[in-house]
Amino acid sequence: MRIAIPIWEDKISPVLDTASRLLIVEIEDQEVASRFEIYLDEQDLSRRCFRIRGMEVDILICGAISHHFVRMLTGSGIDVIPEISGKAEEVLKAYLKGDLFNSRFFMPGCNGYRFRQKTGLLSFNQSCRQPGKKRGPGQGNKT
Repeated sequence: MRIAIPIWEDKISPVLDTASRLLIVEIEDQEVASRFEIYLDEQDLSRRCFRIRGMEVDILICGAISHHFVRMLTGSGIDVIPEISGKAEEVLKAYLKGDLFNSRFFMPGCNGYRFRQKTGLLSFNQSCRQPGKKRGPGQGNKT
């Protein structure tokens, strides 16, 4: 299994759409077998998606991501786990231990409602807002 994590310094990049570096980690028997970094020079989202898919990524753990980009990635067979923050190494270890969905890794404003169980993986589902609550002008993100 291959996991990709966009990085900025030693943390998860806040926005995948504009991230310039991607950590690729090969996992075998729940342990890191190898790792390498690539630079994402592509500005066009379809080219970024093609490049990430070309790295044979199975799971992408990221911070914020546009709806358009997440649909492109999931449509190409990549499970996306969005709205995660923190140090990349801590996030990777937490994912491997099954503890990634601890609230300390959620981006501000996200309460974990976004995730659901899917074939042993937790993946993209819905907005972080609670069902039925809408955001209007000047109301901010209500949870």
